[in-house]
Amino acid sequence: MKVRPKKNLGQHFLTDLSIAQRIADTVDACPDIPVLEVGPGMGVLTQYLITKPRELRVVEIDTESVDYLNEHFPQLRDQIVSGDFLRMDLRQLFNGSQFVLTGNYPYDISTQIFFKMLDNKDLIPCCTGMIQREVAQRIASGPGNKAYGILSVLIQAWYSVEYLFTVDEHVFNPPPKVKSAVIRMTRNEVTDLGCDEALFRRVVKAVFNQRRKMLRVSLRQLLPGGPSSDALLSSDMMTARPEQLTIPQFVTLTNMVAEELK
Repeated sequence: MKVRPKKNLGQHFLTDLSIAQRIADTVDACPDIPVLEVGPGMGVLTQYLITKPRELRVVEIDTESVDYLNEHFPQLRDQIVSGDFLRMDLRQLFNGSQFVLTGNYPYDISTQIFFKMLDNKDLIPCCTGMIQREVAQRIASGPGNKAYGILSVLIQAWYSVEYLFTVDEHVFNPPPKVKSAVIRMTRNEVTDLGCDEALFRRVVKAVFNQRRKMLRVSLRQLLPGGPSSDALLSSDMMTARPEQLTIPQFVTLTNMVAEELK
């Protein structure tokens, strides 16, 4: 039995085993804790992850793939979680213990997967895997770069990002229309951003949603208005555009907005 790639699930099955092995080996940088693979499909990564001396669980939404995995990986039978990763309570997967997140992620939900990682950053000290190259470039980009945006700032605030390698279209069935890339994100030393975290997200999203405009234009919607808001918006920093700001500057900006919202 083979699993049919399903368009509605964004499935592109990797066929090059040497690349699968390389992706599986990216988890070795974070040893000694369990691994959770998202979207194993027919187990092309799973077959290499399973040989590592650590606990492995896989999460799969496609029932056809779950049947395939049960048949071909009997040693994983109790470790296959059938369901939607985006809706799961990740604390229940390894009894509240930390784990490495990995996978050949479905392109259309990779961004949502990484937002869920951020919501569970204390559980996930390391995340690796393959995504669309363009998304990988956004995550890894620094200030002053066209690709630098919401994902870059929100992820790099908490994780060190390594863009590991690019993967061509022809090693998939069916081939995607874009190139892919493998990345690794490892929790940095930050335990407290130094500002309100929810407001930080709001500020970052607000300014990048109007990325061509100066901060003074895009921030107006967050502020209550009046003379003190006007004074804040006329400060020197407000003539910058969002892609020019470093993460510490976004923290400063968030605290300025928080002060105004009081």
